[in-house]
Amino acid sequence: MHRVVPLKVHYYGTPVVLVSSTNPDGTTNLAPMSSAWWLGQNAMVGLAAASRTTQNLLRTGEAVLNLASSDLVDHVDRLALLTGTPELSPHKRETGYRYEPRKFEAAGLTREPSDLVAPDRVAECPIQLECRVSGSYPISEDDRVFAHAIHVEVLRSHVHDSVRLPRTDYVDPQAWDPLIMKFCDFFGEGRPIAPSRLAAGWQMPGRLEEQASA
Repeated sequence: MHRVVPLKVHYYGTPVVLVSSTNPDGTTNLAPMSSAWWLGQNAMVGLAAASRTTQNLLRTGEAVLNLASSDLVDHVDRLALLTGTPELSPHKRETGYRYEPRKFEAAGLTREPSDLVAPDRVAECPIQLECRVSGSYPISEDDRVFAHAIHVEVLRSHVHDSVRLPRTDYVDPQAWDPLIMKFCDFFGEGRPIAPSRLAAGWQMPGRLEEQASA
């Protein structure tokens, strides 16, 4: 039987992307994101309007989309409640965010210089996409812009040999195991692997929590 349910989020299962962007002081900000879709050499990413990442992308027109594999789940989760914005909104304070300008160090990840854009890449991510912002679309609710859908064009793709089909320019779909965010729980190889810190901050019940307490 279907029931009418006022869902708080619509995360049905999308790959986790670590977005690198350039702060006003020239340093690289790093933020996890799981609202993206792809078409050809283009991607559309959904980001909160007030986030430092959104402001950086709209200001500089550049980004690196670092696709995280499932074995990076602990590193990604360390970034979940960190923000590169010094002034926390009431919502972020209530959710449990804290200001952290050194995101790479906090997550235990390694910087790697990009070729065509300013933000650093994440060395541990098997797939890294240097991108240029092509456009943006504000998303409003109750006459307030709360997010932006940002269109980026992929300029250069970096693919680690471990996930590349030998002697080809293709990703091996059996070797590539993306970290998936599904309703605030992390999945890899189709199996649950860890709850996200966002689940607690957003008061989202998850089966992983239930299994851990059983």
